[in-house]
Amino acid sequence: MGFITAILASGPARKALGLLLAAITIALFLLSFRRTGERTGRLVERLQTSEKTHEIHRQMLDAASRRPADRDALARRLRDGRL
Repeated sequence: MGFITAILASGPARKALGLLLAAITIALFLLSFRRTGERTGRLVERLQTSEKTHEIHRQMLDAASRRPADRDALARRLRDGRL
């Protein structure tokens, strides 16, 4: 244990250790940043899918609100040439 302490007590070894720790810190930060970006991308994709689904539902509700109430109303619409 004394040997390791003696090596780390030297100036160049401490400087190298400091640079190594800085490099590891930066690497971990970049990995975390990448993971956050991937998570954000998945959330954006889920939001877009949800918006498409809601738009389709709105279109279906709009179409349902304009449909004829019964067969007679449908026949009148067809005779009038309206869709």
